[in-house]
Amino acid sequence: MTMKKKLVERRKHKRFQVPKRTLIAFGPHFARIGRIVDISMGGVAFHHNGGKEPSSGSHKLDIILSERDFYLGDVSYRTISDLEIPDKAPSRSIAMRRGSLEFRKLTHNQKSRLEQFIQDHTIGEV
Repeated sequence: MTMKKKLVERRKHKRFQVPKRTLIAFGPHFARIGRIVDISMGGVAFHHNGGKEPSSGSHKLDIILSERDFYLGDVSYRTISDLEIPDKAPSRSIAMRRGSLEFRKLTHNQKSRLEQFIQDHTIGEV
């Protein structure tokens, strides 16, 4: 008799899919930009191609949905993971990565704007 490990969901918040043109930007002058995959009240997952890391003292990000004129800036975060995505087309010279971040110390206004974003701009639960 084989025993299967039961996966335990550790997330505290529901995740939601976002429109493809929802961006995440880091550092001054958007030193690194990625495309958000999903978002929750607790954090965000995104794809990026590496790029320049923000300065070590700056752990702030911006969320941008240009086609709907939404911007949430100066959000503190903590990196959870940043992994290379296996490439099915080895001819690409730039490896894609998937990052996961946890939001930290959101202000009341940032929480409110994030709730508004999830309610008004997401396209379904993950």
